[in-house]
Amino acid sequence: MKILRRLGPSPAERGSLNGETCPDIFELSDGSFAIIGTEATAALDRKLPADASRGEDERIIVISRETLIRAKVDIPDA
Repeated sequence: MKILRRLGPSPAERGSLNGETCPDIFELSDGSFAIIGTEATAALDRKLPADASRGEDERIIVISRETLIRAKVDIPDA
């Protein structure tokens, strides 16, 4: 599995002062997406809707609204 491309502008282009430790979204060679964000499993796990669940190997990651909205242009429709 490899990172193919970043979705949306880089952290520096979004105004990060150091451009290194900010949310990011990447498309992977297998068609999946990798997210860099704040780990929030403990805070949100019990607040998931009744029809949502999380596997033992899964974590809840939070990214800013701006990160996702600015990446929208690069997210494929299919």
